[in-house]
This record gives sequence, structure tokens and C-alpha cells, in this order.
Amino acid sequence: MIIQHFKKLSASDGINTIIQSAFTVDLDISGGWGYSQEDALIIHDRATYPLTQLQHTLASMHAHLQMQMTLSKETRFGAINLNEIKREQIKTDIRIYDEITFQISAMLESTYASLIEEYKHNQEKKDFDIAEHFQKRKEATLMREETMWFDVTEVLS
Repeated sequence: MIIQHFKKLSASDGINTIIQSAFTVDLDISGGWGYSQEDALIIHDRATYPLTQLQHTLASMHAHLQMQMTLSKETRFGAINLNEIKREQIKTDIRIYDEITFQISAMLESTYASLIEEYKHNQEKKDFDIAEHFQKRKEATLMREETMWFDVTEVLS
């Protein structure tokens, strides 16, 4: 893969402002991008979403910003999918945190586009080796783990 480590995002413009600008959604959040307990993404109100769904959505937004929207066309990833693989709740004297690890899969956008085109043009041909095609997809997929910290004190109090 071209990129194994991704640049950390800055929350200097305010995380809610960044998410509003990039995804046109207004969420009651603040804090950082959740790289550590000290940089936790603070959820003030989960509105009508279940907390786990909101956390997954925020992690997905983070991944798309980090792996796609802030990169050049040549290094941009697509087909970004997240799966929660570990969750731990940590309670301090005054705060409650969810530390969640996500497994993230993605593919370079250019590779993904060519594999989709290959599939579209060949899927009904007798000589198309579907197993080989999906093996190519598997080999082109980047797998990584990212842990995010969420301060959930206000929504659980």
C-alpha cells in the first residue's frame, strides 16, 4: 500500500465545524478527534441516535476525512468500511469514556474503480473467474485498526 500511517487530524477549527462543513450534519459534539483519552471526542447529546450508532458514524466520518477527503487524488482511499472489534468503558472520578477499536478496510480509489469496472464488464462472461477477481480485491485491501476515545459523560448521566 502507498500509505500505512495516516496523518492525525487537527481539531483546531472545532470538530463540529469540520464535520458540519464536510458532511453537512450538525451534531452536539466538541473536543478532539479521540486519538487519546485527553483528546476524546465529547458527545453532549445523542439526539435520536443510539449511542453506539452515533459513535460508529463519527468514527466513519473520521476515517473518511483522514483516508480520503484530506488526501491527493493519487493517494485517496475509497470503499472505506468500519467494524467495531473492541469496546471498553472507563470511568474516572468525574468522566465516563468509551474506548473503541475499529477495524477499517479500504482500497485505493483508483484500484477500487478499476476493479468495479472489471466486474461490471465481465460478470456475465463465461470465462470470468469471479474467485480470482475477489482475490484481487482482497489483496488490494488495506486493513488497519484505529482506537477512538469518546467522552460519554453527558449522555450517560
